[in-house]
Amino acid sequence: MRKLLMFVLATLTLLTIAASATTVTTDELIRIGLQPLKEGTEIVDFELQDLTGSTRRLSDFRGKVVLLNFWATWCGPCRFEMPSMEKLYRRLNAKGLEIVAVNLQEDRSSVEQFVDEYGLSFPVLLDTTGRIGATYGARSIPTTYIVDREGFVIAGTIGTREWDTEEYIRFFEKLLAD
Repeated sequence: MRKLLMFVLATLTLLTIAASATTVTTDELIRIGLQPLKEGTEIVDFELQDLTGSTRRLSDFRGKVVLLNFWATWCGPCRFEMPSMEKLYRRLNAKGLEIVAVNLQEDRSSVEQFVDEYGLSFPVLLDTTGRIGATYGARSIPTTYIVDREGFVIAGTIGTREWDTEEYIRFFEKLLAD
C-alpha cells in the first residue's frame, strides 16, 4: 500500500511539473503583445455559414487551439496580417491549431475573391449582420482572440500582428503542447 501511495504521489508530482512547464503565463502573453483575459473566460458559441454555405459552430473546434480573428476585406491591417496567418496555419494546423476568420458584414462574393487572391486555406465564416462581431467586442479590426483546447479564451488583441514570427510560433507550440 505504501509503495502504491508513493507511486501515485510521484506520478502526480511529475504531471504537475510537466503541466506547469507548458502553461502560458500572463507575463508571457503581455510580452508578445497579447492582452490576458480573466481566467476561466469561456467562449461565446456561435453559428455562422462558411464560404461553401455549410453552417459551422465555434464549438466544433473544441479540442484545438483556436486563433479567432474578426476582419474585413477593406481593412488594410487585416490584409497585411492574413498572409502571416496562412503561414502559421500551414505550419501548425497538423499539430492542432485552427484559425477561424470571421468576416464582418460583407457579401460572400467579395470574401471569396479575397480568399482566392490571398490563397487562404483556413475556415472563413460570414457574419453578415455583424452580430457575432459585436458580441465579441470587435469594434476595431482586426480583433483576435486565442482560445485554448478546452474552449476558454485566454487572450485577445486589437490590431495587426505578424503571426508567423518565431516568437508567436513558439507561443502556439507551447499552447499546443498542453
